[in-house]
Amino acid sequence: MLEGAEVRLAVDIGGTFTDIVLDIGDHRRTRKVLTTPTQPEQAVLDGTRLILADAKARISDIDVFIHGTTLATNAIIERRGAKTALIATSGFRDVLDIGTESRYDQYDLSIDKPKPLVPRSLRFTVPERVDAHGDVRLPLDEAAVRALVPQLRALEVSSIAIAFLHAYANPAHERRAGEILAEELPGVSITLSSAVCPEIREYERTSTAVANAYVQPLMDSYLARMDQALRIEQFRGAIYLVTSGGGVTSIDTARRFPVRLVESGPAGGAIFAGQIAARLGERKVLSFDMGGTTAKICLIEDFEPESSRVFEVDRAARFLKGSGLPVRIPVIEMVEIGAGGGSIARIDAMKRVTVGPESASSEPGPACYGRGGQRPAVTDSDVALGMIDPDAFAGGTIKLDPELSKQALLRDVGAPLGLDAETAAYAVHEVVCENMASAARVHAVERGAIIGQHTLIAFGGAAPLHAARVAEKIGVARVIVPSNAGVGSAVGFLAAPIAYELVRSRHARLDDFDTALVSSLLQKMADEARALVEPGAAGAPVRERRAAFMRYVGQGHEISVELPNRALTAEDLPALRKTFEAGYAALFERAIPGAAIEVLSWSVLATTDARQPATVAEITRKPAGAASGHRKFFDGRAGRFVDIPLYRREQMAPGAVIAGPAVIAEDETSTFISNSFDAHIDGAGSIVMERKAA
Repeated sequence: MLEGAEVRLAVDIGGTFTDIVLDIGDHRRTRKVLTTPTQPEQAVLDGTRLILADAKARISDIDVFIHGTTLATNAIIERRGAKTALIATSGFRDVLDIGTESRYDQYDLSIDKPKPLVPRSLRFTVPERVDAHGDVRLPLDEAAVRALVPQLRALEVSSIAIAFLHAYANPAHERRAGEILAEELPGVSITLSSAVCPEIREYERTSTAVANAYVQPLMDSYLARMDQALRIEQFRGAIYLVTSGGGVTSIDTARRFPVRLVESGPAGGAIFAGQIAARLGERKVLSFDMGGTTAKICLIEDFEPESSRVFEVDRAARFLKGSGLPVRIPVIEMVEIGAGGGSIARIDAMKRVTVGPESASSEPGPACYGRGGQRPAVTDSDVALGMIDPDAFAGGTIKLDPELSKQALLRDVGAPLGLDAETAAYAVHEVVCENMASAARVHAVERGAIIGQHTLIAFGGAAPLHAARVAEKIGVARVIVPSNAGVGSAVGFLAAPIAYELVRSRHARLDDFDTALVSSLLQKMADEARALVEPGAAGAPVRERRAAFMRYVGQGHEISVELPNRALTAEDLPALRKTFEAGYAALFERAIPGAAIEVLSWSVLATTDARQPATVAEITRKPAGAASGHRKFFDGRAGRFVDIPLYRREQMAPGAVIAGPAVIAEDETSTFISNSFDAHIDGAGSIVMERKAA
């Protein structure tokens, strides 16, 4: 099987499980192992050894290793990053506190604003000033920069972010300050805002630079250890990291700009859902990725996830924009909430059942793991309801104890409300499904989509258990659970293109447009982006996508307008106006005739082509054979146990039809088919649930 075949390994580190996918030619193997929080690379190595042993292969056989992780995000959320200092322009010490001067909830007098990653005591300023055109108004005071060194050394700072006013227009002062500090403080990580986010908007640029500096020592150390450990095991292939925008980049680039990895795992899931949508011809899709710690919802139109240029980490309010720390990077647009298999259930002060965002993670895990966890998690509710086979969880590698689940549910949820353990489990299941349904509704409304017109694609270890109920709540009539759904994000990594996007701010008005200047800027950006992509492309074609972020003069936000991949001329300007006005009208119903238009920023994406999936032929449906067994399932609406059939997914042939309620079990996850749905296996091996006729 190995001879002549390309060997590709993908690893996704989640909060609870680390997922491993191994492709050898057309053959695929998967594994799930518990994440090792203190040394994440240990789970990577352990899982890799196990899956290679299954395939009778060695690490030295691997050609490509693709990795995604939530470590950067978790470090920010849990405040486990480096001790970081911020150096700003004199007078701008408090940019992180002032923010945009807006309130995410203007009527809440006791609002909790996002806590900056750098406290005021670690923020410093130096005299210098560059204006918005990049002209130097006050030279950098190099002596003032050097004078900070003893303070930074005494404070034992291990990372520094430098964010000067208008550095996106002229980065010379930031670069010189960085050179001085690197010379005086060897071993300290230094992040320049002009390198990580060369864009207008002072708060977002500073916040992004600080976030990069905050996680850089942690991620640099982790990636270096992992790289070294793989090389010791005789790994000779190429290592790539998945970025938040859905592409993969080199390990060197990831170590310089780890902030680009904050949503790498969820991005892989969106790629996976887009591939499934393309394979099945589903043009309107809602991807539903529920793992051990979080659930992610993403709208996918015409097989492509929607992208954005800003992402908020650690939101204080679940659905309110502005309540988190802004990170300005290319990112796949999605909503993420603390609702996963490990999310902890409890009773709040008003005697309501609440779930998450706190998670039991892998250590100690849900109560049923028997690893010391005492509080009930969502997985405990699924076990108590009879939806999970406790002897076959994670392919039988983790034995679950239903009695521990029931005890925890009864103690923390049932007893305070006068409910038995099974009814408490049903309450937890309903609440977490409603949380995810609410997130889906909000995301659809924000994007102007009608959610009931979409097909739900469910993946991740926990999503297939909850997808039918979420679909019932949001009015979706069709649910797809693909093959390898339990490790969907890792499978998505294998389809991701090698890509890198650069965004730079340079103001221009269409009525005073210097085509030569803009064309030169775009070409320099294209050359830089290609230089980061072509070494990993290994001769594969690299294409470009250029864009301008445009608005009417004086407005607050921009929309993206695609540009031709060549030097611009004066003849292109009427077409740019027309394209912008069409996009503006699509969002706001009408354009503003004759109004002046400006460009704030420019973007160049260099990318290889993503791997395209084969389409699926129609198959003849026929009743499934005899069930592998039966399970006692607690029907919360009826208030009693019912007997439902249990099928093994690997034993089901394409075309097999199953009537709900039923459970389809596999090594990576289990799919629950509710009474509202019938299901069949399609030509690609996906479970397709369709709403029963009323």
